[in-house]
Amino acid sequence: MHVIARSYPFGPVDGLEIDPTYGLLRDTEPLARVKLPHGEEGWLLTRYDDVRLALGDPRFSLAQAAVRDTPRMGPQRMGAILTDLDPPEHTRLRRLLAHAFTVRRVEQLRASAERTAGELLDGMEKAGPPADLVTAYAVPLPGLMVCDLLGVPYADRDHFQDLAAAFMSITAMTDEEKMARLGELAAYLAGLAGQRREHQEDDLISALVVAQEEGDRLTAEELVQLTVLLLGAGYDSTAAHIANSVYTLLKFPDQAALLRADPDLMPSAVEELLRWIPAQEISDILPRYALEDVELSGGTVLAGEPVLLAKHAANRDPRQFPDPDRFDVTRNAKGHLTFGHGPHHCIGAQLARMDLQVALTAILDRFPGLRLAGEPRWRTGMAMRGPLAMPVTW
Repeated sequence: MHVIARSYPFGPVDGLEIDPTYGLLRDTEPLARVKLPHGEEGWLLTRYDDVRLALGDPRFSLAQAAVRDTPRMGPQRMGAILTDLDPPEHTRLRRLLAHAFTVRRVEQLRASAERTAGELLDGMEKAGPPADLVTAYAVPLPGLMVCDLLGVPYADRDHFQDLAAAFMSITAMTDEEKMARLGELAAYLAGLAGQRREHQEDDLISALVVAQEEGDRLTAEELVQLTVLLLGAGYDSTAAHIANSVYTLLKFPDQAALLRADPDLMPSAVEELLRWIPAQEISDILPRYALEDVELSGGTVLAGEPVLLAKHAANRDPRQFPDPDRFDVTRNAKGHLTFGHGPHHCIGAQLARMDLQVALTAILDRFPGLRLAGEPRWRTGMAMRGPLAMPVTW
């Protein structure tokens, strides 16, 4: 019996709202047939246990998506070097990057992040209100940090910022425009790698150049693709998380007051923000394919069928998080799926957490009277939800 597929995504939403259809499906149809504008039909997963299993179980493959007519928003399929591979090929490349994202390495960057946050807030304060939080704070802070980590000159930011945004575009750009910008970004990063072959520095691009030349068999193409992924995804997603988090705290001033009264709550607050905010425009844009029949709570996914993972719906599953729609900075939100789970868990998660902790601590401390000076203007057609502009005053 053929199941009629729902048209997906379900409909436009404002700001950081979640379409109520996700909750309905989570309760009544946790394995829902959906049809996106392009590609074959697939199954949408909305329950925490199902999404977590599909993220980490080797019976689901990302590599298969690279050779299939995947469910997708635009004509061009989204993909990247780490997301188009399964272990062991994925493991080899991920291991090359792991040393740059250890807790120890990230904590070494914290002092630099705190200094940068302070300097950016100095600039906001000197210019006076109102300020656009996005351009004055949320974008430059993670930009500086990821550039420092990779070894990309921040002075070039005006050149590569728009190029990096192309990586996260779903429908915001035409396929032609997106590919042109990604090609330009790849050429820029290949040029930096060439410089590092002549003069190595203490940065990730230099480390990847060494890996290319000393036995890990990292090809020149792999090196460029890895740096495109880290710069594109790391820059844009963390900036969106910072802006979304400040917006959420301003919408829940009682929770912001708790954080100001007890700064030790910040780590748990960041986890709750990551859980509660529906960061992605739709479900995870990278479908996984079942390599064999897999039984889930809503039924069986047959071998060869794709699943799409609604991580933001899973993060609101009451089976995992009691009273899930309530935003509570004192909640133990560990285990949320915003950064994924399993072999493809976001390699930059620790850096993003640190950036968020630093960014929110600094701005709440500097501006006790921080508030919106108007409604944000939200971007569309990008993998990550977030404001294009967000006027604030104090």
